[in-house]
Amino acid sequence: MVYAVVPAAGKGERFGGDIPKQYLTLNGRSVLEHTLSRLAAHRNIAQVVVAIAADDVRFEALAGHLSSNIVTVYGGDERCHSVLAGLKWLGENTPASTWVMVHDAARPCLRASDIDRMIAAVTDGEVGAILGVPVRDTLKRSDKGNYIADTLDRTAIWRALTPQLFQRGALQNAIESALNAGVIVTDEAQAMERRGLRPKLVHGHGDNIKITHREDLELAELIMQAQDRAPEGTDQ
Repeated sequence: MVYAVVPAAGKGERFGGDIPKQYLTLNGRSVLEHTLSRLAAHRNIAQVVVAIAADDVRFEALAGHLSSNIVTVYGGDERCHSVLAGLKWLGENTPASTWVMVHDAARPCLRASDIDRMIAAVTDGEVGAILGVPVRDTLKRSDKGNYIADTLDRTAIWRALTPQLFQRGALQNAIESALNAGVIVTDEAQAMERRGLRPKLVHGHGDNIKITHREDLELAELIMQAQDRAPEGTDQ
């Protein structure tokens, strides 16, 4: 069994509205509720720790609709602060060797089969693993004036997704080390990389999108409809 941490203390400023993006409505429920429900329902996830803002007044309204294996902690200003808060809570209840899966609150379309694939990837003594998708587009590097400087080799380039799966103690130490050095890591793999470790890339599905702009809500709705029509684990 593994545990999950969901950093959900962000304000979602990119939307420019009063409602954080994790609380926007998607198919009749909040984005966060979809995300937490998918994690909590997975047979190999023992507990989900969601890190919310200290002044969050919205979570309580949906808490009654969530699984009993979901607990809350208070997060921080940056994603890594919220992840660390979740890891510290788990540190009071689990050994350092416990596998912890960190997943973005704004990725509500995660497939159970991708969770299975990640867990299987770390059974052979791996440092850890993250979901990713190889880049298919041609990549351009720009100069300061937004003119093309050159074309990059995309052969070994991946888009990093979540979940990202590491042992609790190792990940907690890596994030604390980064913060002590004044480094704000943008994902868990970056924290581990700073310590000279090489997490494994696990091929995930491209429909595991992150809600970043309002139009992403419409896309997520279409993805969920397609997932409901197709058998779990099939490519779309």
